[in-house]
Amino acid sequence: MRILVVEDDAALSSFLRKGLEAEHHAVDTAQNGEQGRSMALGIDYDLVVLDLNLPGVDGLSVLKSVRQRKTKLPVLILTARSRVEDRVHCLDSGADDYLVKPFSFLELSARARALLRRSHLPSESVLRVRDLSMDRVERKVERAGRAIELTTKEFALLEYMMRNAGRRLTRAMIIEHVWNLTFDSTTNVVDVYINYLRRKIDDGFPTSLIHTVRGVGYQLSADGVAA
Repeated sequence: MRILVVEDDAALSSFLRKGLEAEHHAVDTAQNGEQGRSMALGIDYDLVVLDLNLPGVDGLSVLKSVRQRKTKLPVLILTARSRVEDRVHCLDSGADDYLVKPFSFLELSARARALLRRSHLPSESVLRVRDLSMDRVERKVERAGRAIELTTKEFALLEYMMRNAGRRLTRAMIIEHVWNLTFDSTTNVVDVYINYLRRKIDDGFPTSLIHTVRGVGYQLSADGVAA
């Protein structure tokens, strides 16, 4: 899953990013309200973790903007404001959950998983291509019943390819969606990670799922795609 953390405390933002990435989520961060609002509205996220006390545009304004444009995007408020009035106001304004600082990361992680489960239908949370399956909420990948361990970037790359199974994906498309970067023709990072995936997804199986499209990029076989 792709998560946006909007938090102006650099140390806390880094802590949250590392913790969520350790659970194999793809995490972007924003340090102020204007940046957070722009990213939340312009990029497809599965969850937003939002501080209220932000420089410039405050968190409540970000929440209201997100709720107007993206009614189903889960928003978890993470703030030092502990008054019941603040909690009620945020929940009434569209927040899905509210956690007060200081907090336990284990609790934040559990709340995030609960929001992700509620916001995704079974058909959206589990991707299947032939004998390959991916549970996007539980972060599990299996092929023919065999568990496959992936790093955060490998998971994000495979998720993008499975969501676009049968489609020819250029290196530029992959690096923009998985790394959120502008494509640099001198980099081979996409090819390196495709090779990592092939070793884990295709090696030892009679049928290869990941194919090279010469002059274009890569494609995940769409034969037998199941919703």
